Amino acid sequence: MNEKTIDRANLGRLANALVFICGVDHPTTVALKAAAESGTERDIKAARSLFLKLKPGDRRAALTMIDDQ
Repeated sequence: MNEKTIDRANLGRLANALVFICGVDHPTTVALKAAAESGTERDIKAARSLFLKLKPGDRRAALTMIDDQ
């Protein structure tokens, strides 16, 4: 699967997509929002790690949603 690079510019967009897919209280959504706001290396690494642990279908759906914007 070809996934786009997860960087700070895409974190907020991914967080918004995951609100729809997983819910606002999902740990990955919360981590992505925190990383987008803070921009620290530690938060970005944690958010990326959680995002990659999502079910493949959820990851694909989120990436598709931000590609369509």
